[in-house]
Amino acid sequence: MTDTADRTTTVAELVAALDLETKVRLITGEDFWTTIEVPEIGLRKLTLSDGPSGVRGPVWDERSPSLNLPSATALASAWDTDLAYDYGAAAAAEARRKGVDWVLGPTINLHRSPLGGRHFECFSEDPMLTGDLAHGYVRGLQDNGVAATPKHYVANDFETDRFTVDVVVDERTLREVYLHPFERAVEAGTWSIMSAYNSVGGTTMTENDLLREPLRTEWGWDGVVVSDWTAVRSTAAANAEQDLEMPGPGVWGDALLAAVRSGEVDEAAIDRHVARLLLLAQRVGALGDAEPKPVAPINGLAFVRSAAAEGSVLLANDGILPLNASALRSVAVIGHNADEARTQGGGSATVVPASVVNPLSGLREALPGVEVTYSVGAIVQEGVGPLDPELLTNPRTGGRGLTASFVAADGIAAFTEDRFATSLTWFGGGEEYIGTAEKLVLETVYTPATTEERELGFATSLRGRVFVDGELLFEDQPVVTGSDLGAALLAPPSGTRPVAFTAGTPVAIRVEFDLKTSTFGVPGAIGVTFGTAPRALDPQVLIEDAARAAAAADVAVVVVGTNSRVESEGYDRDDLDLPGHQDALVRAVAAANPRTVVVVNSGSPVLLPWRDDVAAILLGYFGGQEYGNAIADMLLGAAEPGGRLPTTWPVDIEDVPVLDCTPDEEGRVSYAEGIHIGYRAWLKAGTQPAYPFGHGLGYTHWRLANAAAQRAEDDVTVSVRVTNTGDRAGKQVVQVYASRPGSAVDRPVRWLVGFAPVRAGAGEATEVQIRIPRRRFEHFDGGWQLEPGRFLLHVGTSVVDTVAELEVVL
Repeated sequence: MTDTADRTTTVAELVAALDLETKVRLITGEDFWTTIEVPEIGLRKLTLSDGPSGVRGPVWDERSPSLNLPSATALASAWDTDLAYDYGAAAAAEARRKGVDWVLGPTINLHRSPLGGRHFECFSEDPMLTGDLAHGYVRGLQDNGVAATPKHYVANDFETDRFTVDVVVDERTLREVYLHPFERAVEAGTWSIMSAYNSVGGTTMTENDLLREPLRTEWGWDGVVVSDWTAVRSTAAANAEQDLEMPGPGVWGDALLAAVRSGEVDEAAIDRHVARLLLLAQRVGALGDAEPKPVAPINGLAFVRSAAAEGSVLLANDGILPLNASALRSVAVIGHNADEARTQGGGSATVVPASVVNPLSGLREALPGVEVTYSVGAIVQEGVGPLDPELLTNPRTGGRGLTASFVAADGIAAFTEDRFATSLTWFGGGEEYIGTAEKLVLETVYTPATTEERELGFATSLRGRVFVDGELLFEDQPVVTGSDLGAALLAPPSGTRPVAFTAGTPVAIRVEFDLKTSTFGVPGAIGVTFGTAPRALDPQVLIEDAARAAAAADVAVVVVGTNSRVESEGYDRDDLDLPGHQDALVRAVAAANPRTVVVVNSGSPVLLPWRDDVAAILLGYFGGQEYGNAIADMLLGAAEPGGRLPTTWPVDIEDVPVLDCTPDEEGRVSYAEGIHIGYRAWLKAGTQPAYPFGHGLGYTHWRLANAAAQRAEDDVTVSVRVTNTGDRAGKQVVQVYASRPGSAVDRPVRWLVGFAPVRAGAGEATEVQIRIPRRRFEHFDGGWQLEPGRFLLHVGTSVVDTVAELEVVL
């Protein structure tokens, strides 16, 4: 079984050996994260896991931590397909460590609107950049024997009403923009693709003919279409090219078996689905004598740290960066996110890292002889956050942590486990006790570090009760807005009441949750957090304290960013503002100290109205668990910010040319802008953004010269000499855009056709060659068409910063 023909023959024989009941069971997941095993044909279970930015594994558990990689927007900002490959390889290593065969990533939907709540999990606003990065990511995973699952196919570019929304999009736009990244993933050989919740053209995606054409026919793809969780709506999906329903038991099961027996579903369709699943099992080493490929070893923390720097973007710098550590006596670190950094976005991509380095800790570690002060400046957290695990004592063991008990109707605990965090999620697993239990009871002894009054409570979609030292503090049923699983499970509303804590005095806390009161219906899915909400402090006092600290320091480093209520799966954003009083904080600090550096800790664009008032702005995105060390590396010059923007950043929200992602009264969102999204729409509108697509600074200077274009058969190769004219090594990204003067076809003003990251030492020059396939000049009109004639190629370092214009005739 060494080639495709042999595998196909063997798989066909295995399919023929199975009875109908087994075949139907095989394409319906066994539970949340696994498929069934069929020992008689040598098939073991396949384990799937969420994993665009780290592989969680089948349990969401702090006792089984995962490597927290930088967000997809950080990866995309590196503009480096080799890094994308390494990122996929790192995910594969984690998957194999976790016993996972099949990773649900990368997410390759597009940044159509900056309001998209899952923006941080996707790569870019450009289909070509997204597709090339997807190609690298998929190969990195699968060269290490783990199946990739690019998602969500297709036009799932926003979160509002994602289960029911119908996207109205014309064929040309669909082919050139939204399908292109998936086509590149197929070219990389992806073994799986995930179908989306939404409809396109009036048909839900698990039943949509787009699963057949172009995916199966034109592209000739032989992989498995797995549904997004609960996306299968009926047995009609089995007549389409939907291969696997997850999770199970779901809609199919007995209903699909009956539909086949009645003739409503063709058994030949079932055979196709089973054959594809068996082929994937063979590829990952789960069938017969097949063995998993050996996985390349990786230093996970070192990779996270370097990848975070590669993907961070230096938006502005008056020369203050990199800081000279030997000349520093004091640094004022300011901002809620400096201490409680966001290293990942919310939703199903969330993993539980073993540890997180925040920017405050990173700078203190890197500056041992420097006074590093801290001021919170402005509160960013909304709702309840978990208690410090170092302050918890398990009443059962006497060690750190808490007990979690699932209690039956008779009051007897059916199952009790020891946990180490007060933010807990069960999303699959434990069906034997979760399904029958009436209550979840969490108990711990909390010893506060300070004397203060705090708001104590919980965040969940369940009815809960909080007891303090045996007395009922309050009972509440938080009301979840909408019915989205992601929002209800991972970003639910909070309920709190004030409690007076005394430093060093232990407090017994018991929290009960009624498991039958969830306002969304996914059995076995539980998300709860108990802890404290932010203190009610005077915002002006916090800002004044921070400004005083800044005035007394050599340099002020302000870390601003979003919170879990702003960027998460399950809902879109209402605006692009930084939450809380962070804008006022930056203005006050900059007025107090002109040597103010701002670090932006967000996964997607935010407005920066003070951008001209500060000395430097570094966009660190959600940088993974080594985020603080990477920030220190960049601020102090041990590493250079290597990123360039994969998405346009606006001055004001009113300037954004494609913004709306709210369904109309008929439940539709029209992609009326067609192919003009992202920088294409900005160029068409003629509006100036704050920072254009492709923008990014470094710590050295560059010269691009001797640009030339040469045709080779149907392709074009652009060459350019790139010289590092500065005094230190660095990175530049050469970008090539095309335009078509006088075109008879509606086209973007300019569109990306090629790019290459370049690294060179001080004074070093290198010749860069960028191959541009013919396809990147073509448009779709019933098929791929080339409009003959003259195209211009614009060579530069962003979509608006070009230094050469070349002509090619095709």
